[in-house]
Amino acid sequence: QVQIVESGGGLVQPGGSLRLSCIAPGTIFNTLTMGWYRQAPGKQRELVALVTSGGTSNYADSVKGRFTISRDNAKNMVTLQMNSLKPEDTAVYFCYARTAQLVTYWGQGTQVTVSS
Repeated sequence: QVQIVESGGGLVQPGGSLRLSCIAPGTIFNTLTMGWYRQAPGKQRELVALVTSGGTSNYADSVKGRFTISRDNAKNMVTLQMNSLKPEDTAVYFCYARTAQLVTYWGQGTQVTVSS
């Protein structure tokens, strides 16, 4: 079982920045693929970014160049730095962890609202 605790999110104006953090306590963090999905009202959940246990990151085309995902294995933490935010980035953002056995765990979600 992997517990996930998210923090960050909130209301920001277009062009602003936010940082989301996610902690997954436990000794297996460095073996996990970590990432973020988001779900906007009336839309399907979509992958935003992920970082593998080896440090390889992938991004949705819609956030490339604006969002950066990073992991700190010493702190069991992954962060998503979101810059140049747009209204279409408004969604509930979910942190997830995927084990080497492809078992996925989810955080409770945190709201990001981009609005003037």
